[in-house]
Amino acid sequence: MPAAVVMVVVLGIFALGYRYYSAYLAKRVYALDPSFVTPAHTFRDGIDFVPTNKHIVFSHHFISVAGAAPIVGPAVAVFWGWGPALLWVVAGTVFAAGVHDFGALAVSVRHKAKSIGTLAGEVISARSRVLFLLILFFLLTMVNAVFAVVIGILLDGNPATVLPVLVTIPLAIGLGQIVYRRRTPALVPSIICLIVVYAFIPLGVAVPVSLDPLAGALGMSAQTLWVLLIFVYAFFASRLPVWMLLQPRDYVNQLQMVLALTVIFLGVVVGWDAIVAPVVNDVPAGSPPWFPLLFVTIACGAVSGFHSLVSSGTTSKQLDKETDARYVGYLASTGEGALALCSILACTAGVVATAGEWEGLYSDFATASDGAVGNFVGGVAGFAANLGVPTAVGTVFAALVVISFAATSMDTGVRLQRYIIQEIAEITGFRPLARNLTAATAVAVLIPLALALVPGNFAFGTLWQLFGTTNQLTAGLALSVIAVWVTKNSRNPIAVLVPLVFLVVMTTWALVVNLQGFVTSGDPMQMFLLAPLDVAIFVLAIWLIIEAAIALRKAFALRGTPQGRPSTEEAAGRDETQ
Repeated sequence: MPAAVVMVVVLGIFALGYRYYSAYLAKRVYALDPSFVTPAHTFRDGIDFVPTNKHIVFSHHFISVAGAAPIVGPAVAVFWGWGPALLWVVAGTVFAAGVHDFGALAVSVRHKAKSIGTLAGEVISARSRVLFLLILFFLLTMVNAVFAVVIGILLDGNPATVLPVLVTIPLAIGLGQIVYRRRTPALVPSIICLIVVYAFIPLGVAVPVSLDPLAGALGMSAQTLWVLLIFVYAFFASRLPVWMLLQPRDYVNQLQMVLALTVIFLGVVVGWDAIVAPVVNDVPAGSPPWFPLLFVTIACGAVSGFHSLVSSGTTSKQLDKETDARYVGYLASTGEGALALCSILACTAGVVATAGEWEGLYSDFATASDGAVGNFVGGVAGFAANLGVPTAVGTVFAALVVISFAATSMDTGVRLQRYIIQEIAEITGFRPLARNLTAATAVAVLIPLALALVPGNFAFGTLWQLFGTTNQLTAGLALSVIAVWVTKNSRNPIAVLVPLVFLVVMTTWALVVNLQGFVTSGDPMQMFLLAPLDVAIFVLAIWLIIEAAIALRKAFALRGTPQGRPSTEEAAGRDETQ
């Protein structure tokens, strides 16, 4: 099967989904109102609440959600065959991710840009807020730990990427000053910044930076030292105002994403590479079952609960107009689906030329997991080679893309974790932590750092299993909040209920499957850390599902009654934010 044919068909489906299905959601399900005054204006503070051009908000949102996960998940999942992986990416993007990301943003904007955890308390029940916040705390802890290790692995294994990665930071800070201090349009300065970053790629190849000597002197591995430095950076980056580093770097990274997708798509067409992997793979005996694990292995790129945290945590605080939610929320989900498509094509067509070579890369599930990022980087380098780019430069380019996206997601993840910690501290009455941004950020950094420093391949290998199920479960729970809100406002919730039911069933099933694996693994870390975490998350999830079911039943019962009809302000699109 020519990879170019698959690419054109899938991109066409994504375009149709945005053109028609997102328009239906905007008008009939979420009822967006162009006259609604968003929280970015109501609570403008110049730090978190900043009314921002929709293209820049899109950049922030897209790059924040498009981290390592839409690359790693599909790169692993093609172990079961590219057919099931691609089918889930397409269906999940159009009918689940778009509904979820768009909906979380719309509901948050209508409720003072509150986080999805707080919204659970207001929309479902008071208990739901605490339950959801605890699940989100677990999720963000794993997200930040996993992404830090992914970045550490890439920087350690590709020292030529260090200089291009480092130069991005001062360039982004300078761009932020130009755009927000001088009110200069961001496009031209962002293009200049990206050119400078890529100018450092040949320099990075000529002067690779390795931490091996320093790490050896400190008695640790270079990867461990990179992880420590990454968390130090994340601490300071997440404390800065969003306009100073996060937004301008996101805008540069969006251009980088566009360029990366362009290189991949053009490389696929010019090279006319064939997909050499089987549509459905005959996996070795004892391999994990693709049903239901495929649906949690590919999270970002199909649907991801982490996106609801970004939508309601940072993006909703920057939305200039409510109608921008369609462009930012739904279109970004299709963009991430395109990235997942690229990962599938890179790992089935770009990285190798024959079926025999592919079977060597995916001989068993452990090999597929360990080599996922490397297979993607090699595949992108192969597509770039079709355009005449030297393999060494193409490899640095691909690694730089993964690192940039993962770092941005981690920055946002630490910032969101700080919000969650402050909310939990406020509920429990621990006011010093709730009101001290530095202390809350320190806690948000230290806990995932401890997980990331566990010896071996714990974070990137073992922890990924629980991350996937928790991530997808969070998506299902976020959809439950959206479904109750839509129903309370007397709109049709079917578009939300279908992906909600599917995700809840698949993820709770996967939690049970993973628990069995943890208990019987013989690994003390899995048996005594991950198994209890799995049980705790499962119990919290079932409890919250019951709360949501009760709230949804009440909402349906009130439809058509005076209590169930939206108020005059809500009907006009003017909610409590005003």
